[in-house]
Amino acid sequence: MNNFLLRCLLAVMFLLTVSEAWAQVSTPKYSNEFLNLGAGGRALGMGNVQSALADDATAGYWNPAGLLRLPHKYNVSLMHSELFAGIVKNDFASFAMPLDSSSSLAVSLIRMGVDDIADTRRLQNEYGYIQYDSIRFFSVADYAMLLSYARKSNLVEGLQLGASAKIIYRNVGDFANAYGFGIDAGAQLQRGTWQFGVMAKDITTTFTAWTHNIEELEEAYLQTGNDLPENTAELTLPRVILGVGKSFRFTDSFTATLATDIDFTFDGKRNVLLKSDVVSVDPHVGLELAYANSVFVRGGLNNYQQTQNFDGSTAKRIQPNFGVGIKTGGLNLDLAISRINNSENNAVGSRNTSSVIVSLGYAFD
Repeated sequence: MNNFLLRCLLAVMFLLTVSEAWAQVSTPKYSNEFLNLGAGGRALGMGNVQSALADDATAGYWNPAGLLRLPHKYNVSLMHSELFAGIVKNDFASFAMPLDSSSSLAVSLIRMGVDDIADTRRLQNEYGYIQYDSIRFFSVADYAMLLSYARKSNLVEGLQLGASAKIIYRNVGDFANAYGFGIDAGAQLQRGTWQFGVMAKDITTTFTAWTHNIEELEEAYLQTGNDLPENTAELTLPRVILGVGKSFRFTDSFTATLATDIDFTFDGKRNVLLKSDVVSVDPHVGLELAYANSVFVRGGLNNYQQTQNFDGSTAKRIQPNFGVGIKTGGLNLDLAISRINNSENNAVGSRNTSSVIVSLGYAFD
């Protein structure tokens, strides 16, 4: 087994070395940002506050340590959401199960894409006539698969540890594609009604290598006088999320959970609440009210930004999120709504747009 791991490590190091020889390596801001959109109606209704709370099949995404608190032996979660008036589709699916009393695993799949994009490069034939049957359609989509494992710590009572290995595939029709690999790690600790969590994403820096189909692009680029794209590689820098939550019981049936997550990013100054060239800090908060552990009402605030209006003034905005959920037996149905644009002080003709998230979970023995 040790020899096998050593050979795998040497192979990875060799591939990275070869890739650096032919690719331009960069660390762009918001690299692989589709992996930070969120998963599950409960989480998105609470403003993406989950690092300390995740305890279902979505935990492989939010914090794999939470897989040790799965409610049943087999746990499934499905989600579909549409962004920007339905142009962008975001889908998530996961399956999780405990291996024994001290370990669990999960497999999660993510897809975010824009489909049916028209390729009109050949719309006009060599005689100058329009041929609509020459239009082709393609998709731009990002995919990820997460393999997650969690295990109880033998050193600290109640401490749960987890890690996720993620494989990334990104595709731009026949024009370009990319492959990537990275590792996330997390921990959770529960003390009475308090829950604590830490999630470190891309702790090894996620490596993503892009290749371009020059034959498909050459004609269009030469006609427009642009330089042909080169094969490149991106490194996604680490992101650390600290979370804390507290549960309140008002009656036998009525409870509440208040939680906050604080994101620390290190890829340059971001448009968040606290920012610098070294680290940017983005807090978000969420609340969940529950009745008889069957009916849930949720709310959250995240995505703080400072924008500049056309008149030169600045505006501070924060994204509100709302959600409801129903749990019966092992079936969970969650709905969340996030407002992604505020028309106040925007250009004439702009309007509010909201993202609707629907997720379904099922857990059984």
